[in-house]
Amino acid sequence: MAVLVDKKTRVIVQGITGTQGTFHATAMLDYGTKVVAGTSPGKGGTDIKGIPVYDTVKEAKKAQDATASIIFVPAAFAADAALEAISQGLNPVVVITEHLPVKDEIRVIHVAFERGITIIGPNTPGIITPKAKQKVGIMPGHVFAPGNVGLMSRSGTLTYEIAAGMTLAGIGISTAIGLGGDPCVGLTPTEGLKLFRKDKETKAIVLVGEIGGDAEERAAAYIKEGFDLPVVAFIAGRTAPAGKRMGHAGAIISGSTGTAEAKIRALEDAGVAVAKRPSEVPQLLKKLM
Repeated sequence: MAVLVDKKTRVIVQGITGTQGTFHATAMLDYGTKVVAGTSPGKGGTDIKGIPVYDTVKEAKKAQDATASIIFVPAAFAADAALEAISQGLNPVVVITEHLPVKDEIRVIHVAFERGITIIGPNTPGIITPKAKQKVGIMPGHVFAPGNVGLMSRSGTLTYEIAAGMTLAGIGISTAIGLGGDPCVGLTPTEGLKLFRKDKETKAIVLVGEIGGDAEERAAAYIKEGFDLPVVAFIAGRTAPAGKRMGHAGAIISGSTGTAEAKIRALEDAGVAVAKRPSEVPQLLKKLM
């Protein structure tokens, strides 16, 4: 089993003719992902590295029996691209693009929720299931070893760093999900926990959070209700000053909310082992497992 993507997943790359779309479509294909089509309005009938390009998602899905989408479309047009994918029932829809207008993020997430479709991102590195050799994203696949630990993170770079540390420690990953660093994202930590709980191959969870918002506190409340898998967490931004954005658009402390201290306190109160440094995550996992 896997979470959201597996061996049957067939991917459309929206924005495939752009520099990033072409580069990462090729990298996904090389990893083993079933990239079956790309879209770029006005460029239908061409191909990128042997991947057929269509003008619309509707045409691509019909021709290639696609099931999921990844978006490399500029921020001003990314919401329309996501809505196009949603309208065709593709699931999940991975929005790599960052800095979408918040109103666009809310609109896309609302429509997806109504139709039962999972949005990963915006501003995400994507999702990877090592055992199935499916990478719908931009992460370096070689640092992810197959195993039974689910990984969720609001930070792409920390996802790679922690995955590499786990691999070196002999701990593999069932599925890793980049939750996204924008203020509004589709898949939340709590929803991710629910998905991993249903996956028979996942035996433990790593949750990587950061300052800003209350998603980690909500996840802690869910865990406290009786989540039955061991959880290790790391919260970035312990020394961040209030009111200063740290990297991601959503990583900002406002007043007394969104602090690393509040998130750590909530997680520890729920019985989660919280690492002080990313390098501690594999050690804590070994103790719990």
